[in-house]
Amino acid sequence: MSKPTVVILAAGKGTRMRSALPKVLHAIAGKSMLGHVLDAAAAVSAERLVVVYGHGGDAVPRNFGDRGIHFALQEPQLGTGHALQQALPHLPLEGSTLVLYGDVPLIRPETLARVLSHEGALCLLTAILAEPAGYGRIIRDTNGKVVRIVEEKDAVAEQKAVREINTGIIAAPNAALRDWLAKLTNDNAQREYYLTDVVPMAIASGVPVVTETVDAQWEIQGVNSREQLAELERRHQLNRANELMAGGVTLLDPARFDLRGTLQCAQDVTIDVGCVFEGTVVIGSDCRIGAHCVIKDCTIERGTWIAPFSHLDGARVGRDCRIGPYARLRPGAALGPEAHVGNFVEVKNSTLGEGSKANHLSYLGDAVVGKQVNIGAGTITCNYDGANKYTTVIEDGAFIGSNSALVAPVTIGRGATIGAGSTVTKDTPPEQLTVARGRQTTVSGWKRPVKTKRSE
Repeated sequence: MSKPTVVILAAGKGTRMRSALPKVLHAIAGKSMLGHVLDAAAAVSAERLVVVYGHGGDAVPRNFGDRGIHFALQEPQLGTGHALQQALPHLPLEGSTLVLYGDVPLIRPETLARVLSHEGALCLLTAILAEPAGYGRIIRDTNGKVVRIVEEKDAVAEQKAVREINTGIIAAPNAALRDWLAKLTNDNAQREYYLTDVVPMAIASGVPVVTETVDAQWEIQGVNSREQLAELERRHQLNRANELMAGGVTLLDPARFDLRGTLQCAQDVTIDVGCVFEGTVVIGSDCRIGAHCVIKDCTIERGTWIAPFSHLDGARVGRDCRIGPYARLRPGAALGPEAHVGNFVEVKNSTLGEGSKANHLSYLGDAVVGKQVNIGAGTITCNYDGANKYTTVIEDGAFIGSNSALVAPVTIGRGATIGAGSTVTKDTPPEQLTVARGRQTTVSGWKRPVKTKRSE
């Protein structure tokens, strides 16, 4: 089968969205609807991609200008046939064209492959709906052959009773399609150029008209309002959740799961409710992700437990670590095996060696922390002087007392102990106690101030 040209009709305004953003740029799972359709087109090895845009000025080309797409402007919008006419200069003379819609984001590549399998024919993707109101109806003769498509507003009562509907997705041979598009008229109730009018033209010219029926209605469901956008968001998320569960992942509630990128899980991963995964996330076996965590662009090795309300972004987490609750790992954070990062601890551009712990209320930025280091509550690495950032090195086995400030650049020697409340500005020797704080004094006779009573 030759590679097709794919034309995506994406010129609609989306009035009911009540937004300055073109409808097709509204997102599902963190990606624009048009982005989803472009991915489906890429999955069927499109030879050429053409996007017909209109409302929103150049917002659509501006967002996708780096993907080798041909753009065609439809202004004004006079129907689907008129939209495809704008793409004519970009259609090769030979081969076939697949027509998709930028606001129908969940169409599956395997469905499109079936539509494209009928080379030399006009193939229509149809659906059988219990409630077909609003859709064009597929009209067949007594032998079951398609004879035409009747739009809802042009249909009589008998035709409106038909449950097989036109989804709008078609594939057609380019040579014939060019001829049909040139012959379209707007002789209908809407005074628009309907792409569906190519069906009787195909029959008249002897081109076979065939159909493929979609497996799931959500594949061909379009978006015209934010309510419909939300419905497809949940449908998409449930699809992803089902795929994960089929692969051995436990989701405590698949209805409360959000994936806005790719998530690769080994077996026996457990994910609690309300978690959001963004970018590219890889999770090893036997990991547990607590409720309401946000994880973006991370690799998490086997046996790690992440407690609720933790945020991880751009981090690498080793095996059997313990993180959270309320922990934050920022880009460049790297935890060795069995490291602990506890509640209200933030780690940025820092490494923690095997078995090291920062369990409470600490900030580690631009730090290199060795193995078996204990970092007490309230410890911070003072890595920024207002202009430049510097590195703190904490060598293996060191113990940092609570409420310490380590002013970089500084090195804490192997096995060293830092007394609680210290502000360390110089390198400390290994295996020694370093205390850097003012001497405690008591002021005799001091009285705490009392509030002065105001006169009435």
